[in-house]
Amino acid sequence: MRPLILALALALAVPAIALPASATATGPGHGSEHGSEHGPHRVQDLRDLARKLRINIGSAVDVAVLRAEPDYKARLNREFDHLTAENAMKWESVEPERGVYTWQDADEVVRNARRNGQQVRGHTLVWHNQLPAWLTTGVENGTIGATELRQILRDHITTQVRRYKGQVRAWDVVNEAFNEDGTPRQTIWLTHLGPGYIADAFRWAHRADPHAKLYLNDYNVEWNVPKIEATLTLIKQLQAQRVPIDGMGFQGHLGIQYDYPGDWANVMRRFADLGLEIAVTELDVRMVLPVTPEKLATQADYYGRALSDCLSVRACREFTVWGFTDRHSWVPGWFDGEGSACLLDENLAPKPAYDKLLTTRRVSGR
Repeated sequence: MRPLILALALALAVPAIALPASATATGPGHGSEHGSEHGPHRVQDLRDLARKLRINIGSAVDVAVLRAEPDYKARLNREFDHLTAENAMKWESVEPERGVYTWQDADEVVRNARRNGQQVRGHTLVWHNQLPAWLTTGVENGTIGATELRQILRDHITTQVRRYKGQVRAWDVVNEAFNEDGTPRQTIWLTHLGPGYIADAFRWAHRADPHAKLYLNDYNVEWNVPKIEATLTLIKQLQAQRVPIDGMGFQGHLGIQYDYPGDWANVMRRFADLGLEIAVTELDVRMVLPVTPEKLATQADYYGRALSDCLSVRACREFTVWGFTDRHSWVPGWFDGEGSACLLDENLAPKPAYDKLLTTRRVSGR
C-alpha cells in the first residue's frame, strides 16, 4: 500500500487521456475452474501458467488476512509461486522501537512460502515512507546525526537481510529514489547522507546475502521519460563503481482512464541491456467506479499487455500483482471513487483479467 501523498502524486503525474477505442472485449470466464487453451493442454491456474511460461507469478500478501481468512490463504497458495510482504517487511513493521524487532509477520510470509514451494521478494529496505517514528523524530530534532544515521541504516539492512539469508530471492533495496521530473527525491537519506547512500545500501545488502538479487524499484518508470533517463544514468554510475545491483523493478500501478504505456517493453529492454534482471513488482489496474463490462474488458487488455511485455524481454523474471482480490485492495483507500483493480473480485471470483492472463502465450524464443 502506498501512503496518501504518494498515491495522490501518482494520480496527478499521469495525464488524463481518452481510453483506446480498440480495447478487446473479454467475456466473464472462470479460468480457475475450466482452464484455458494453452499449448498442448489446458492451463488450470496462475501457478500452472507460471510453469508453462517459465516465469515467477506472484502477489503481495496481507499477513493479517493470511491468518484470518482461510479462503484467501488457500487461493493465494494455489495461484502464486512468488510472494511479497505488502507491509510486513517495511521498517516501521520490523523495528517499531529502536532495537526492538518484531519479526512475526515477516516470518509468517517466509514460512508460508517455504511450506508452499514459493519464492519471496523482500520489500523494502530503504524508503522514505513507513519509517518508524523513533527514526524520523530523531533525525528531525537533531538527536540522530549523519554519522549515527548511516550506522542505523547499515544495521537495519544487515540485520534484516541476514535474517532471511537464503530465503529471499530478491530485495527491493532502494524504493522510489526519484521525483517525476527525474531529480533525486529529497529524503532523509539524501539530505543527511548524500547520494552515496544508494551505493552503500546495495553493498551492505550484498554482504549480508551475496546470493539475493538486489533491485531498484519505482513507479511510473513504465512511461515517464525524465524518471527513466535518471534511473538509467544512476544504474550506469553504480555499475561503473562496481556496486552489486542486479535488477530493476517496475511497480506498474495502472489505471484504465489513462492510455496503456505502449513503450513499456522497449523501456524494459533498455534496462535489460545493462545486464539487469527485470521484474513487474506491484501491478494493479484500477478503474473509476462503477464497474461495467466494458471497463472490465479494458482492464483485462491492460493486464494481458503487461504480461506480454514482460514475456517479450528475456530478462523479465517476475510478474507480481499488488494483491489479487478486490476484497483487500489498497486502491479504494487512496484513489477516491476508484477501485476494482485486482484479478479476482471480493468473492474471489475470477474477472476477465484473470482469464486474459491464462491465455497469454510464451513469446517464441524466450
